[in-house]
Amino acid sequence: MRKSDRNLLWLTAFAAALLVVIGLRFVLWPGAAARTFGVPLIPHGTELHAIIGYRDIWLGALALGLAYFREWRGLALWFGFGALVCFADAALVAGIRGRSLQLAFHLGSGVLCAGIAVAAWHRAGRSGTG
Repeated sequence: MRKSDRNLLWLTAFAAALLVVIGLRFVLWPGAAARTFGVPLIPHGTELHAIIGYRDIWLGALALGLAYFREWRGLALWFGFGALVCFADAALVAGIRGRSLQLAFHLGSGVLCAGIAVAAWHRAGRSGTG
């Protein structure tokens, strides 16, 4: 592996790990994370909806890019982690009464994501490429 490729790989891994740490901080210590990053402790108006929307836009664009370039392993990981997020969302929705349609949506999405992840992983194995 060339030195420039190795450096880019390390930089990418650092940025990804930093994003994971930031996400974990928002989950485990939301107040401290909100203060650190200048986010209101209690969202006003549609702030939370905008955050969710922007997150979904870039994650969807990432999946489209991975699909366009036929990055099967990347798609398998993306949809595998997506399944976990869907099931976590389902657990959150399950705590809210009268949300059976939303619960079914999140559970169904999780199953679909898991199925796509398995199919993409098998496709990567057959092609011998990412």
